[in-house]
Amino acid sequence: MVGYLFAGQGSQYAGMGKDLYESFPASKAVFDAADQVLGFALSKLCFEGPAEELKQTKNCQPAILTMTTAAWEAFRTSSGQQSTASSYAAGLSLGEYSALVAAEAISFEDAVYLVRRRGEFMEEDALRMPGKMLSILGLDLSAITKICSDSHTYIANINSPGQIVISGGAKEIEAAKAIAQERGAKRCIALEVSGSFHSPFMKEASAKLAKELDKVKIQDPRMAVVSNVTAKPVLNASEVRENLIAQVASSVLWEDSMRYILAQGARSFFEFGPGKVLKGLMARIDADAQVKNIEKKDDVCVVKGGAHAA
Repeated sequence: MVGYLFAGQGSQYAGMGKDLYESFPASKAVFDAADQVLGFALSKLCFEGPAEELKQTKNCQPAILTMTTAAWEAFRTSSGQQSTASSYAAGLSLGEYSALVAAEAISFEDAVYLVRRRGEFMEEDALRMPGKMLSILGLDLSAITKICSDSHTYIANINSPGQIVISGGAKEIEAAKAIAQERGAKRCIALEVSGSFHSPFMKEASAKLAKELDKVKIQDPRMAVVSNVTAKPVLNASEVRENLIAQVASSVLWEDSMRYILAQGARSFFEFGPGKVLKGLMARIDADAQVKNIEKKDDVCVVKGGAHAA
């Protein structure tokens, strides 16, 4: 059994996907489709930057989705592997859209439109209700739950044992950081994001996204996509829609999602998209699980050559 993992926001970099675009017709088609749907050269932004523009939420979300889907298409067409009922997929926050594209629940064209709008809505909420996010290392969930209660902040991502991200207002996050350090946190790292994502600060974005989701066709997934919101598979189009609406303002249950897939028997995983964040998290969740990154031309060629059999 195979698990397919899809990268989230924050892993973007100028130059990502360029060699895929130049090497695989299926990848080029993905970038070309994104440019056409969005009405501007997203491909150029991915390949050339500038980095400051690329990291804007409204840009990096469709950029990462596009690059990740381009990696998936290169892998899929080169290796012959397909999305099947015996496979599992999951994506970290934004990456859930990539997983749903791979599972053929949403077309890529609809997904890139949705995540562009999602990013715009999140930026609007960030301006309306400014906030920050903080990664806390070295404390367990119960300790961080108490910190959030004491500082009036929210748990945003439960990523792996000892790595949890919180969201909230700027003053509240600073208070939470001080409390966490007093209570033994190994490190507290401020995330480079524009707002307090995966918290009630994003409720307006969630409501606006719901209206956009009503405009697109969603189908039952062809493989099990484990939801960030529930850490369980979404089984039909209705559940896909409901979870995507809730996801923007809800905690990302990544560790629980990975434990669910591992419990089904998966030990071999592929991570699609820029960076190796999900591979690093898996190493903390289950050191015996094997994760192969699919990010560049050479990664696809190694898989095609059979050096990593899933």
